[in-house]
Amino acid sequence: MNTLGADAIEWLGVHYKTILKTEESGGAISVVDSVCPPNSGPPRHVHHDADETFVMLSGDAVFWLEGQEITRGPGQTAFVPRGKEHTFRIVSDSPSRHLVILTPGGFEGFFAEMAANRFRIPEDMPAITEAASRYRMDFTGPPL
Repeated sequence: MNTLGADAIEWLGVHYKTILKTEESGGAISVVDSVCPPNSGPPRHVHHDADETFVMLSGDAVFWLEGQEITRGPGQTAFVPRGKEHTFRIVSDSPSRHLVILTPGGFEGFFAEMAANRFRIPEDMPAITEAASRYRMDFTGPPL
């Protein structure tokens, strides 16, 4: 499933490759290329200081944003304003490749930290929650 190359990182079956680092934009933005397997998705969460945009390249995902669900596929986007509770789940039979754009940047470090420590959900949730708080994110509920 890793179509992102040797420098991609993996956490819980999802592959991530940062294609625009925060420092390359003066802090304004970061862009992460991501490949998620079918039926995957994070627990509900809130980014307190960053807007998040998903640009779908392949596969389909259901996005949950404060009780509302929308489905997005290739060529479509989903926008999550900062401070809004959200999650998503890949609903296609094939992996989903999408760009995750965070403004301002900085959150890509969370993915790197999770991959480096090989944290598991739910077993390592205390450590994951502690790391998330340093990236101004709180977990608020279960995945879809």
